[in-house]
Amino acid sequence: MNDSVKTAKDIVTSYSGRKLRIMEVCGTHTHEIFRLGIRKLLPENVELISGPGCPVCVTPVGFIDEACWLALEKNCVICTFGDLIRVPGTEMSLAGARSEGAQIKPVYSPLDAVDYARENPDKQVVFLAVGFETTTPSACLAAETAKKEGLENFSLLTANKTMPNAYAALEGSADAFLYPGHVNAITGTQICEELKEKGVSGVVAGFTAGELLTALAVILKLSESGEPFFKNCYPRVVKAEGNPAAQKLIEKVMQPCDSEWRGLGVIPMSGMELREGYAAFDARKKYDMPVIKGKPNPACRCGDVLQGKCKPSDCKVFGKVCTPEHPVGACMVSGEGACSAYYQYN
Repeated sequence: MNDSVKTAKDIVTSYSGRKLRIMEVCGTHTHEIFRLGIRKLLPENVELISGPGCPVCVTPVGFIDEACWLALEKNCVICTFGDLIRVPGTEMSLAGARSEGAQIKPVYSPLDAVDYARENPDKQVVFLAVGFETTTPSACLAAETAKKEGLENFSLLTANKTMPNAYAALEGSADAFLYPGHVNAITGTQICEELKEKGVSGVVAGFTAGELLTALAVILKLSESGEPFFKNCYPRVVKAEGNPAAQKLIEKVMQPCDSEWRGLGVIPMSGMELREGYAAFDARKKYDMPVIKGKPNPACRCGDVLQGKCKPSDCKVFGKVCTPEHPVGACMVSGEGACSAYYQYN
């Protein structure tokens, strides 16, 4: 352990100030903090709570219902990241749809779905585009590629989301945010600076033990002043300007829209949808999809977990009815979900 990490660890373990609630917005942060044993180092007056930083977890039930409708009613091949396959919809998951004959194909990237559409011109292929600013550029690149090649059998079902308005919706839920480093690598730090001016504190954090301990130590030290603060604790990756090329691609292909978040409801202008020039690749428009409203399982408290209102272990079905093998909610399915982290490491 180098001197700077040791100093950060000492600051964290010896903190004796006022009680602080720190929200790990990023699901990867949640898992890494558990895996590295960092929670065990925290004094009782420092509480870590999980937030809406898992893209699969915040994707609403209705999106799964839409995907099942495309698969079963329109006979589309659904290409998706593996985590989404087992997320429960109102009546079934994509795994359930597959058992009824739907074609569900796991892929590693949106461009894999484009390749599949190119190689199978007789099949209608839909990629389920979920994620934050980190993965949105790859979905945009897929739409751009399909447009250039004239792939009429490819489209996107979008549920892409952006973080700034989500932070606003979470106002008062924590004393400070651990901002997700990979998101800020795309967006830069301007958003965080603007949030500081509005009274919202936080630091951008990396993912190693040293980076996470340093970020927590900075929060504890800066909180002593009682003033809002922001610090980029991941400068080797996150630059003030972010990634201009990725930002330009997103701006070209997509535009902001209102978006529903599991647990948070509809947050204005917090989502991304394809622009009119790419409407031919918008699955909702292409297949004239009816409005589909999902109904989450009332026993699941995933929405409360995503808002920091409760811990996964506070949910009555956690670890009993709801397990990774038989998930009731998305937070238990996803590899970035808070419930799966608590189940795996607690």
